[in-house]
Amino acid sequence: MTSHRPPDERYPAIPPPPARIASDAEAIAAARALAASFAPGAAARDRDRVLPWDQLDQWSASGLGAITVPREYGGADVSYATLAEVFVILSAADGSLGQIPQNHFGLLGVLREIGSPAQKARFYGEVLAGRRLGNGGPERKSAAAPTIVQGATRLRRTAEGLRLTGTRFYSTGALFAHRIPTRATDDDGRAVQVWVPREALGLAVVDDWDAFGQRTTASGTVVFDGVPVEADDVLPLWQLADRPGLFGPNSQLVQAAIDQGLAQAAVDDAIRFVRERARPWVDSGVAHAHDDPYIIADVGRLEIDLHAAHEVLLETGRTLDAIAALPAISAEDSARASVAVAEAKVLTTRIALEAGEKLFELAGSAATRAAHNLDRHWRNARVHTLHDPVRWKSHLIGTYHLNGVLPARHSWN
Repeated sequence: MTSHRPPDERYPAIPPPPARIASDAEAIAAARALAASFAPGAAARDRDRVLPWDQLDQWSASGLGAITVPREYGGADVSYATLAEVFVILSAADGSLGQIPQNHFGLLGVLREIGSPAQKARFYGEVLAGRRLGNGGPERKSAAAPTIVQGATRLRRTAEGLRLTGTRFYSTGALFAHRIPTRATDDDGRAVQVWVPREALGLAVVDDWDAFGQRTTASGTVVFDGVPVEADDVLPLWQLADRPGLFGPNSQLVQAAIDQGLAQAAVDDAIRFVRERARPWVDSGVAHAHDDPYIIADVGRLEIDLHAAHEVLLETGRTLDAIAALPAISAEDSARASVAVAEAKVLTTRIALEAGEKLFELAGSAATRAAHNLDRHWRNARVHTLHDPVRWKSHLIGTYHLNGVLPARHSWN
């Protein structure tokens, strides 16, 4: 395929052979090692919007990108509980770096369920070699895109072969990716997923992400302008609607884990600031802020909520693991997975926002200084938790238990 590289774009390097992770324990150890490297520069990267190219090369080299590849294709095939914990660890170190690979694993979940054996062998092979997956995200709201799963992006048959045209937004990870899969509608009106190589002719990634949180995810625009597409790079996304599975819960589990990591970072920084910098209130009668009984009680409450959300998240991972081990997944099994992950998402959303806000109440006005950049915790949580509103998570849970209604199957359930 002919390549065209706009002069103002930076492209991801072809990674050297990465480490090969073989177990859940090795995956956790690799995540902790990366987190120790990522955390010291997180505040500065956010403040100055320094895109984490070097850190993502470290991520690729670690082998973490392949931890969900099935064992028959050479991967570690770690548990869902381990996948969640990996994202908690990384997101606590740097929320943006934790989010960038989220679609990488969501896409691998789709590949697992509807990819052909040949597609699995090829794409899993690329991931094992350290290639990263981004995503061509949803379209902006328009007459052609009234909801997040609808849009004007088209894959058409032409005399020259398949061609992909459309403009996508919120494309987290695309700027840093070696492939950019995106959703499109084919000539038969069916939803497909097109795994486009980053260097494809007619593909452009625009770094126009300007949200106040998750600032270095580069979750901007991807333009497909008559991109040539190989038939073998197209997955039949329409099949997922009629096939009970775990692709949606898998994606949502990662989202909830990111929020849990954001919450952990905010709580850790609140405790650190109170211990090291905060002054006691004049009427408290104590010499140190960390001896203030009201602050102590509030920290205790935060720790309870943080621990509860984390435990429900891991329990959800174990629920998905048990369902994945079944000989066949029924519609009820798929629904149980969606309900479990919705419960986790409600709790991780609440603690992420609560911790980011409570930090300043506990730490005092000195914590608001720009030099500390502690507001990034709330900003990150507020932006990331808008992916899918928790009011609909509560509705999903309630209508399932009250009326026996099974959740719709898509990436947000």
